[in-house]
Amino acid sequence: MSLPPRLLLCVLLAFTLTSPSAFAASAAARYAGREDVSEFIAQMVDKHGFAAKELQTLFSRARFKPAIIAAITPPTEPRARSWQAYRARFLTPQRIEAGVEFREQQHEALARATELYGVPEEIIVAIIGVETVYGRNTGGYRVIDALSTLAFDYPPRAEFFRGELENFLLYARDAGIDTLALKGSYAGAIGIPQFMPGSYLRYAVDLDGDGKSDLSNSYADAIGSVANFLKAHGWKTGQAVAYPAQVQGENYRELIDAGIKPAYRFDELANFGVSAGGEAGADALCALIELATPDEASAYLVGLTNFYVLTRYNRSSMYAAAVLELAQAVKSASPER
Repeated sequence: MSLPPRLLLCVLLAFTLTSPSAFAASAAARYAGREDVSEFIAQMVDKHGFAAKELQTLFSRARFKPAIIAAITPPTEPRARSWQAYRARFLTPQRIEAGVEFREQQHEALARATELYGVPEEIIVAIIGVETVYGRNTGGYRVIDALSTLAFDYPPRAEFFRGELENFLLYARDAGIDTLALKGSYAGAIGIPQFMPGSYLRYAVDLDGDGKSDLSNSYADAIGSVANFLKAHGWKTGQAVAYPAQVQGENYRELIDAGIKPAYRFDELANFGVSAGGEAGADALCALIELATPDEASAYLVGLTNFYVLTRYNRSSMYAAAVLELAQAVKSASPER
């Protein structure tokens, strides 16, 4: 049965006004007037001495971005992750060649960062290569839009992103930057190394000595900050990151199930049917990492402490493995100094 045109229009209007997308769009138009935003502003005033009027003006200009919600929302039917597909995104001849060029161009900053923090040059290069293709792709969303959208219109992680919004406002005030101009990723990560604002406040360094830590425009600062981040999270100078591994039997599954944080002694691996393609101290702590590809045999790594440290940058064993392989490839292709 068809509805009269006027009734049909009312039904469509009611659906539009009650749909999540319309609610979010409406909310975006009044960020500064929302109760949750007003509470956040009051907290920033009480805790950090911000001016309420300035924050109200700022949030009146912040915009909800549906694409950010779409990008961060997990799929309803999770797809099986593929190590080989993930690896292929980053281990390309073009990215390796660009890494060699970046290493040569930034050799002074890299050498200084390695001297100060004990992190190998190629590891720093690889992280920046994976994150932003050596600074070429640092994100196109305004950070204030990304963090406001996620802090106030993404309930699953609202608490985390409100903390990052707080950190961003503190960073912007301290650095004297235009809060509305700075751009980053859909998650609000900033600059050449893609630091979240909290990491920016804690780990960014002024390696070029110009009196400020600028991760958007200074490659030296970005390089030093990556190294500082890894050192602060427990990087062990001179220790390997991981070794390729072979497994047999079924006992190795116990190591996989234990997770990626090193918890077993290197000399215990044989008891679980695991052999590593390298040597470490008998009491060195390690973990067994499985890199799975659907319909193919998995690859395995024995991850040492430094592998776990790489997962503090991005909490994925595939990420850490890709960084390691790109670092090795860049180092092998680089001319000797």
